[in-house]
Amino acid sequence: MSQENVERLRWGFEQTQATGQFVWEFAGPDFVWDMSKFRGWPEEQYYKGIEGGRRAIAEWLATWDDWEMELESLHDAGQQVVAVVRQRGRSKASGVRVEMRLAQVWSFEGGLTTRMVMYADPAEALKAVGLV
Repeated sequence: MSQENVERLRWGFEQTQATGQFVWEFAGPDFVWDMSKFRGWPEEQYYKGIEGGRRAIAEWLATWDDWEMELESLHDAGQQVVAVVRQRGRSKASGVRVEMRLAQVWSFEGGLTTRMVMYADPAEALKAVGLV
């Protein structure tokens, strides 16, 4: 099932890139968008359900102009998949262009994602799932 989770997540990123809308088709009913490991996140730490995930994304995007995200790599960790991504954009607060790498650890159960944990440092995410 783990390779299926990798491919499911890859498809989700591809659809998000193509449409500009996050794909929620594979989110389970108890999904949690977890920002507790992302240093400096000033908003909520845990966003519950699909509506919570939508709110997390809206809060994230509200701080940027010309924002884009590119999937750099996916790492299979059994029932978890680590997505390393690069984001670029212009800060609305300062007008400065910013580029950063970050990672997301997606947990799956029965083909649905139950949790996404965001990390500012991809090495921390890989370590959290035992890949380094």
